[in-house]
Amino acid sequence: MEKPAKRVEREHSTRVSPGQKDHYKWHLVALLWGISFFNYADRQAIFSVFPLLEQEMGLTPVELGLLGSSFAWVYGLGAPFAGAVVDRVRRKTAILAGLHIWSLICMATALSRNFRHLFFFRAAEGLGETFYFPASMSMISDYHGKATRSRAMGLHQTSVYIGTIGGGFFAGAIGQYYGWRWSFIVFGGLGILLGIVLRKLLIEPKRGAADFADIGAGEQAQVAARLPMREFLKVVWATPTVLILMGAFMCANFVAVVLLSWMPKFLYSKFHMGLAMAGLTATIFIQLASMIGSPIGGWIADTLRRKTPGGRLIVQAIGVFGGAPFVVVCGMTQSVAWLIVSLSAWGLFKGLYDANIFASVYDVIRPEARGTAAGFMNTVGWLAGGGSAPLVIGIIAQRESLGLAIALASLVYVAAGILLLAGIFLFVKRDAARLQALVESEAHADAPSSFPDSSCK
Repeated sequence: MEKPAKRVEREHSTRVSPGQKDHYKWHLVALLWGISFFNYADRQAIFSVFPLLEQEMGLTPVELGLLGSSFAWVYGLGAPFAGAVVDRVRRKTAILAGLHIWSLICMATALSRNFRHLFFFRAAEGLGETFYFPASMSMISDYHGKATRSRAMGLHQTSVYIGTIGGGFFAGAIGQYYGWRWSFIVFGGLGILLGIVLRKLLIEPKRGAADFADIGAGEQAQVAARLPMREFLKVVWATPTVLILMGAFMCANFVAVVLLSWMPKFLYSKFHMGLAMAGLTATIFIQLASMIGSPIGGWIADTLRRKTPGGRLIVQAIGVFGGAPFVVVCGMTQSVAWLIVSLSAWGLFKGLYDANIFASVYDVIRPEARGTAAGFMNTVGWLAGGGSAPLVIGIIAQRESLGLAIALASLVYVAAGILLLAGIFLFVKRDAARLQALVESEAHADAPSSFPDSSCK
């Protein structure tokens, strides 16, 4: 008799024929790209209108920092719950429902009349958006195996950069000419329309399909039952590579959120740029450079992964160590030209890291737990990293200067690099081999096995 977990999985999946699969797996990346664009455009919009909010509501630097942190706190706190849900429901449903919810909240932000209202809507938007990345990364991983996973996720990652540029520039431009409220109405409304269009185009894959294909298992191979949260935590604790990647993501996300939340105001105040130009300059150079770096990072990582289990981590370490010096220059330079050069170089190295954020984790985490794993990654990255960054930088800026605060963020990048080196030399080879053996064992067993106890070595 078929196990309940397998029956639910089949009911939730829509098959793609073998002839269509290679074609559709790249179409899927393009479809998710559009959703991810609005995921980041909506969250970036508020930072470009900081000066308008400061003038209209008399907000302090710390209050502005809290607006950035409120999103990250709720996004991070909700991520474990979102990841667990994603591993138990259709990921298509989680993605589209999340898109509609966060788009409605984005539009509702226009109703704000004081700091408390803004704080509430920013926090609520974080809850809506927290479902997207666990669901989308899990879905991509079931269409793309080890040979193309970093490239697929690297291409998807470019939506983050374009969304950040679009959110930064258009929110600033709309706010400058029509008022900051229209920025949120426009982005939220377009997100709702996109969700309606994509309802029939997204196809739910079978969980673990790409991993079983990598080892030549047949279509009948099925993932094990969903892991209870307690068992998942045991697995994470017994897989040091995951802990290291979470720590590195916390550090890298801290630095990224410093850029997203404070660079527009830094340019507006220090270089006296207009709102639209500050929003554009703060995003376009680093994000376009990241758009180049991310596909390159994905290609290099897929190539290195064929030679060594630590291939993806090596590319990530190059990204954070290479980017650190340019973070310092961004905060301390007095020249717009050098600022642009540094933002571009920082963005290129950032793209190398970003292409492998989730692909690295999926090299050591089984398919049935990947949504939960991505959720925990987001919890650590956004709650501890992104959640603290706007506030910490705001406090340092109020006491010292915003430029110095940005420069000091480079030390956090160095910490991320040290963690990744530890993973490369000490843990990833063992953890990846362990996962490979478990997947092969499950694929050839008469019935799927559950994840072994954390004491397995």
